[in-house]
Amino acid sequence: MEFDDEAIVLGARLHGETGAVAHLLSESHGVWAAHVAGGASRRLKAALQPGARVQMQYQARNADHLGSARLEATAATPDLLDDPLALIGLQAACVMTRQVLPEREAHPGVYHALSALLGLMEMPEVWPAIYVRYEAGLLEAVGFGLDLSACAVTGGHDDLIFVSPKSGRAVSRAAGAPYRDKLLPLPGFMLSSQGGLGEGDIVNGLKLTGFFLERHVFHPHNQPLPEIRLRLADALS
Repeated sequence: MEFDDEAIVLGARLHGETGAVAHLLSESHGVWAAHVAGGASRRLKAALQPGARVQMQYQARNADHLGSARLEATAATPDLLDDPLALIGLQAACVMTRQVLPEREAHPGVYHALSALLGLMEMPEVWPAIYVRYEAGLLEAVGFGLDLSACAVTGGHDDLIFVSPKSGRAVSRAAGAPYRDKLLPLPGFMLSSQGGLGEGDIVNGLKLTGFFLERHVFHPHNQPLPEIRLRLADALS
């Protein structure tokens, strides 16, 4: 089998003396692992950095084997060397994408969302909120999306400030007040791009997406949230 597609590098590790195994999110084919000949070389170093955008030519004898890929860089990783927090955010986005999405399953919406997030990583006032929404999109992509459209109790659409940890549905201020200690805070920016950011909203957003990612994706496989994701939450708090 073979295909040619645009892709974003999610990570790579050395393999043998001169090669590397890369994980990539391709636009039309999803997450794939591939051997990259010469991946240890200086020439390909930039193309194998997390967040780099490449043209990927993949081929394999059959679907059960690790295939090989030729990569041609189309855009470098955002220059974040002077912004350690954004660098953690970029790495977390790539690791979470790789570990949440099943391999070889097309998710073009996630590809374009990650591409948009990467394009904003040099804007410190913007990217943390977009990152939280990206994680919410990952949940939706694997079938566990949050329902923030209306109050789970009343059906109303106004003053939604909580999320039920049981159902993943929004709850209004009035309906949730008696149970506020058992509910998760819902930041306004997750309801609308016009919602604005208040104090603690990013932290609460990460707690919200992290709770459901742990429950639905990582705990069923006896895994914790990735260490880089925990570092991101600590850094943003």
